[in-house]
Amino acid sequence: MPKRVLKGLVVSDKLDKTITVLVSRKVMHPVYKKYIKRSKKYSAHDEENKFRTGELVTIQENKPISKTKKWIVIGK
Repeated sequence: MPKRVLKGLVVSDKLDKTITVLVSRKVMHPVYKKYIKRSKKYSAHDEENKFRTGELVTIQENKPISKTKKWIVIGK
């Protein structure tokens, strides 16, 4: 089965080898039929600490690295 790939914005790079990525998506409201924005934060593994706050990155699902990290950064 293919691993999930998401694109998002780096909102924090303060942890060692970890970045926090904000992934936004648009979903249709079931009653009003308008598109609303939903977002979620993911902790991703950044081995070389090369990504900084404000950059757009691509993350991929991976086996659990720690309690909260289940994603790795695969590039910009």
